[in-house]
Amino acid sequence: MKTIFKSKFQKALFLLAFVLTTGVLGYMMLSEYSFVDALYMTVITVSTIGFGEVAPLNDQEKLFTIFLITISIISFVYVVSAFTEYIISGQLFQQLKLKKVQKNIEKLNGHTIICGFGRNGKQSMIKLQNYKKQFVIIDKVDEVINAIDQDGFLNVYGDATTDEVLIKAGIERAAHLITALPSDADNLFVVLSARQLNTNCTIISRASNDSSYSKLKIAGANNVIMPDKLGGDHMASLVVTPDVIEFVGRLTIEGETTANLEEISVNDLPKEYLDKTILDLDLRRKTGCTVIGFKAPDNSYLINPEASIVLQKDSHLIVLGRPEQISKLRALF
Repeated sequence: MKTIFKSKFQKALFLLAFVLTTGVLGYMMLSEYSFVDALYMTVITVSTIGFGEVAPLNDQEKLFTIFLITISIISFVYVVSAFTEYIISGQLFQQLKLKKVQKNIEKLNGHTIICGFGRNGKQSMIKLQNYKKQFVIIDKVDEVINAIDQDGFLNVYGDATTDEVLIKAGIERAAHLITALPSDADNLFVVLSARQLNTNCTIISRASNDSSYSKLKIAGANNVIMPDKLGGDHMASLVVTPDVIEFVGRLTIEGETTANLEEISVNDLPKEYLDKTILDLDLRRKTGCTVIGFKAPDNSYLINPEASIVLQKDSHLIVLGRPEQISKLRALF
């Protein structure tokens, strides 16, 4: 419908331009009017305002005026028809809505872009929503976009593999991108495009085949997740270590009030803790939480770190605690 309207709108503009041009040239040739006088005669004739003529018209000029009025009425009817169709079809309000959504997207900074709104995309959105993170969803299915619109989430309609759509979603200002498209080839294109447009963005990609893992990493993905492999591994783990898996399953990171695990960036801590040790942080006494992991600036991980580990810039702590203890931790830091 949008394409049809554009075609009709272009035809309507062409007809109006044709009527005005014909009128001006016709009066200049037949009556030897100046451009201003010819334009004046054309406007009062087309608009049927009824002001007086520049000079009395002869028969030839009267016939030309009748012709000009006729084609102007036809053009006017066509324009009204096209505009009415545009209003009735809802395209006008849709365009205004799209502009409003785009303006809101342009205000975002440090947000997350979700490419593809299938099962993995929806799960990603729920997690980000629980943590009150800003996000933009990209999808090319009309029904999916309509459902997202009804829920009030920011979205961009289009193919996520194209630079234009990623730019509309604010890739240049985004902190993270999750591509969960069903095709590994499409995910690869998204990763390549996103990495070129934003070298600092953290990119997480879905993959279905083992052969795609290395390609996505080479293309620029920071993390590659294989849902099918994770599911099979989890089911097998329930056979060999059921109690461990059940215990780990009880550790949640659902949101602001239901989390058992929390990540702390050392850069976000008060400056007096920088270059101090985990022992100096004294989390156990202050909040009841326990540090169970340490991520060094070189992205290496240490499980159950010693209390003597130094809190370096760009390092992270993984903390374990009950939900109420995690709440104390967030309030403290």
